[in-house]
Amino acid sequence: MDLEWFVKWFNSPYYHILYKNRSLTEAEDFIKKLTENLHLANHAKVLDLACGKGRHAVTLNKLGYNVLGIDLSVESIKYAKQFENEHLKFEVHDMREVYHENEFDAVFNLFTSFGYFEDYNDNFKVFEAVKTQIKEHGIFVLDYLNAEKVVANMIPYEEKLIDEILFKITKSVENGFIKKEIDFTDKGETFHFEEYVRLIYFNDFKTIYETEGFELKEVFGNYNLDDFNENNSDRLILVLKK
Repeated sequence: MDLEWFVKWFNSPYYHILYKNRSLTEAEDFIKKLTENLHLANHAKVLDLACGKGRHAVTLNKLGYNVLGIDLSVESIKYAKQFENEHLKFEVHDMREVYHENEFDAVFNLFTSFGYFEDYNDNFKVFEAVKTQIKEHGIFVLDYLNAEKVVANMIPYEEKLIDEILFKITKSVENGFIKKEIDFTDKGETFHFEEYVRLIYFNDFKTIYETEGFELKEVFGNYNLDDFNENNSDRLILVLKK
């Protein structure tokens, strides 16, 4: 595995082409339901951890929160900066490292923006950094894939035609990761990228968050905030309290 595969792929324009049809409406609806459930105070300070191009951060800001979005991808942050205002900022930063201590009322890590690291201890580092950055009794929301269902329903091969580029996508399980290989040709040049997302199950997360001193407040199984069921739920959404 390329240790920092995500730096190369997330900075590629093809990453944004492949995933450009992600539903903004679904993301906005989810954020509204989530923040209503959390009863965050008006103008609460929120960190969008691994924010990508900023779609969740923008929604949070529209709802009245003071938001910082951070991401390792220089290209994603460059794009997101067009949305900046007095209460919405974006910075290039590694989620494994502390940005500012004791500053945020809530931290959001959304849409499986986790589990990329080959070293399993890096997952603990993220939680440790989050705990340092949130205020006492602050909230950490982690939205992850439901590993049990993903493995059971994995489609080994599919093709997607987007912007006249035929993406050939192969999925497999390798060394505890979901491995996604992405092959395509554009302008006469052939490309190959890989994605790795670690299969982290609910009990694995329990070990991590308990080790790092978090308390489980709620766990949801989809963006409608229904109860989590390991066999059937589409998502694993943890609401943790410092």
